[in-house]
Amino acid sequence: MRRAPVLSARRFSPDRRAVTVGLGALALSGCVQAAPRLEISARPDCLAPVNAVPGRLIRSVAGLRPYREAGFVVRRETLGAKALVHNYGHGGAGITLSWGTSRLAADLGLPGHQGPVAVIGCGVMGLSTARLLQDEGFAVTIYTDEVPPYTTSNIAGGQWHPYGHFNADRVTPEWREQFRAAAAYSWHRFQLMVGDEYSVRWVPTYNLGGTETQLLPTFPPDLHELSPSQHTFPVDRATRFTTMYVETGRYLRQLMRDFRIAGGTIRRRRFAAPSDIAELSETLVFNCTGLGARALFGDDGMVPVRGQLAILLPQPEIDYAYTGRFGYMFPRPDGIVLGGTFERGIWDATPQDSDIARILARHAQLHAEMRCTALTRTA
Repeated sequence: MRRAPVLSARRFSPDRRAVTVGLGALALSGCVQAAPRLEISARPDCLAPVNAVPGRLIRSVAGLRPYREAGFVVRRETLGAKALVHNYGHGGAGITLSWGTSRLAADLGLPGHQGPVAVIGCGVMGLSTARLLQDEGFAVTIYTDEVPPYTTSNIAGGQWHPYGHFNADRVTPEWREQFRAAAAYSWHRFQLMVGDEYSVRWVPTYNLGGTETQLLPTFPPDLHELSPSQHTFPVDRATRFTTMYVETGRYLRQLMRDFRIAGGTIRRRRFAAPSDIAELSETLVFNCTGLGARALFGDDGMVPVRGQLAILLPQPEIDYAYTGRFGYMFPRPDGIVLGGTFERGIWDATPQDSDIARILARHAQLHAEMRCTALTRTA
């Protein structure tokens, strides 16, 4: 019986060194007057501000998150003579969970199977599923209506952090176990891809006004609750942690490159009904159609959640990210990503000028109000 690969869960521990500065008393003789005492009290670092002005806007985009209140679907069923494995409905956590739910889907579909495999969809879920199937030695064809950069995944902000993908009152304990298993696998798989090749980077991140829960034993790492004197943001409370960020356009291009190098084939095809899938020659099919699963398989629980982003010229000096009531800011090599919106039930994937203007204004306000505590001198 085939055994799924086991990935070591060694804890990630960033190489950081805490520096403590202390000034001892200096005894001076004679009539020399003692120098003023320099007081340092939890002084935060001065973070470089984002220049969130309209003149630096290079593009605005909008995408439709495939949201399900009952959470993502990873399930196997029979379609005529075929085995059909679903892997869709990830809301705003598609990049984050991509490797994990694809691993769950592969483990449902592959035992006992022989012969080529079909994957429907060429977003991050379809490409991740296809790569795992190739790693297991199967020939894979992706059938898709669109390919990157014209997929929803290309518009994702790219933060590794599960967000906006289920209603806590609608999911089962069994689903939560699936979620944790998927998150754990994906968290470690992305760590293997850190670097310029896939444009995956570690970035210190601030949650402004909120707290972070310990989703996994190793996520989030480097977690600290900060008092107002320990950060520069105009909020009373902030949480600091470290996570990974993905430059989604380049990342998806690299996944497509890997898929083709491993012998994969991409064929352009649109599926209007499950009967169209039954016509495929492959006897094992993975459904990674995202929001398209609503019409294709009658899943009325799938609803779009529009997210709009303003992308600014890159600022190499911005080496941190944040989320919170002002929106979110992710620094990427291809630009500063400013979000965002969470507009449920909106099917129009067109950025709205008024919303983009509000996004810019909120972030400009945040950076105008940021403080940088100065050193104070007392006699």
